[in-house]
Amino acid sequence: MLGIIGAMDEEVAKIKEQMDDVNVTAMAAMDFYEGSIHGYPVVVVRSGIGKVNAAMCTQILAVKYKADAIINTGIAGSLDARIDIGDIVLSTDTLEHDMDAVAFGYPVGQIPRMDTLSFTADDDLRKLAREVCQNVNPDISVFEGRVVSGDQFISDKDKKNWLVETFKGSCTEMEGAAIGHAAYLNNIPFLIIRAISDKADDSASVDYPAFEAKAIDHSVRLLLGICEKLNKS
Repeated sequence: MLGIIGAMDEEVAKIKEQMDDVNVTAMAAMDFYEGSIHGYPVVVVRSGIGKVNAAMCTQILAVKYKADAIINTGIAGSLDARIDIGDIVLSTDTLEHDMDAVAFGYPVGQIPRMDTLSFTADDDLRKLAREVCQNVNPDISVFEGRVVSGDQFISDKDKKNWLVETFKGSCTEMEGAAIGHAAYLNNIPFLIIRAISDKADDSASVDYPAFEAKAIDHSVRLLLGICEKLNKS
C-alpha cells in the first residue's frame, strides 16, 4: 500500500477524485482516504501544514495502514536558479533546516543523537518518478536534489542564500523532512515530490498564489502516473 501525503486540501483534492472504492477514516483531525488509483492500493491524506502535522500523519500511515512506501506531494520554493517555477524536484534526501544544536557540537540541521544529518529518499521510487514525470509532464524539467524543510515560508533573499550556502538545497518547504524523519524511524521507503511555485525570494509572496494551481497540476499528473506504473509492475 502506498501512502500519499499532501499538506493542503488543494494538493490532495484532485488525487482523491481519481480514487475507487474509498473508505474514509478520521484520526488526529485528518481524513485518511483508503482505496485505489488505477487499481493500486493507496491511502491519501491531507496532513496539514508544518513538520509536526506531517510527522504525525506519517506515523499513522506506518502504524495503522502498514504503508509499504510513502510519497509526499506538494509545492516548494526553488533554491537553484536552474529550477524554474512549474518544474519538479524529486528528493535525494531531506533535512530540517531550522534544527540548530550547534552549541552541543552538532552541525546545523542535524537532530541531536540521531545518526544522520539528512534522511535519504528511496532510489527506486525516485527513478520511477523521474521516468513517469518525463512522460506525463513533457513541458517541464525534472530535477533531483536535497529538499530542506522548516516551519517557515521562505520569502527573504538573505535567508534563501543561507539555505543554499549551508545545505546545498534544491528547494525549500515545510513538511518533507518531517515525513522523511518519521519514515526513516519506521524503516519505510519514501520520496518527496515538489512542484516549484516560487523562487523563495522577495517575489515569493506574489508568485506563490499565481503559480500554485499550475504546480499542483504537474504533481497530480505525476502521482496518478506513478500509481498506474506501480499497478503494472
